[in-house]
Amino acid sequence: MRPVRSAARAMLASLFVVDGVRHLINPEAKVESARWILDKVGPMLEKTDPRIPTDPRTIVRAKAAADVVAGLALATGHLTRPAAAVLAAGLVPTTAASLGSPSEDQPTSLLKNLGLLGGLLLAAADTEGRPGLRYRTTHAVDRSQRAMKRAAKTAKRDARIAAMSAAAARKLPG
Repeated sequence: MRPVRSAARAMLASLFVVDGVRHLINPEAKVESARWILDKVGPMLEKTDPRIPTDPRTIVRAKAAADVVAGLALATGHLTRPAAAVLAAGLVPTTAASLGSPSEDQPTSLLKNLGLLGGLLLAAADTEGRPGLRYRTTHAVDRSQRAMKRAAKTAKRDARIAAMSAAAARKLPG
């Protein structure tokens, strides 16, 4: 299953890497859709932290850089779950922007983005057949509880043996 996972991740990531590089070189193609989103979210960002840039060109380049880095991480198998989560989070405003821009290919774009989002969510949840963090922590707690019960039982038995040995020793002459 490993080669299938690796190939699927590389194919999924390729779109983000290629688009990211394209938008790093020429951010003007996405500035208008970014402006549409920033008109709605920009005032909230300025209230939250005035250091966050609200220039559409800067936002497009930052998202493109994040897409390239996360896409390369996903494609190469390094930090695949966080990389997929970053790509999925970046895809949400992109999908919202495509909804706001009237075009002929809007339904196709929406379905493509939803399909990519589904693939990214699967990649973010994929543990590659290994137990997930929740499973490991639950079982670690269970193992420690069993170990504590065993230790308590052993301590009681040892205390009982020690008490019987002390009683027997008191009965001995001398």
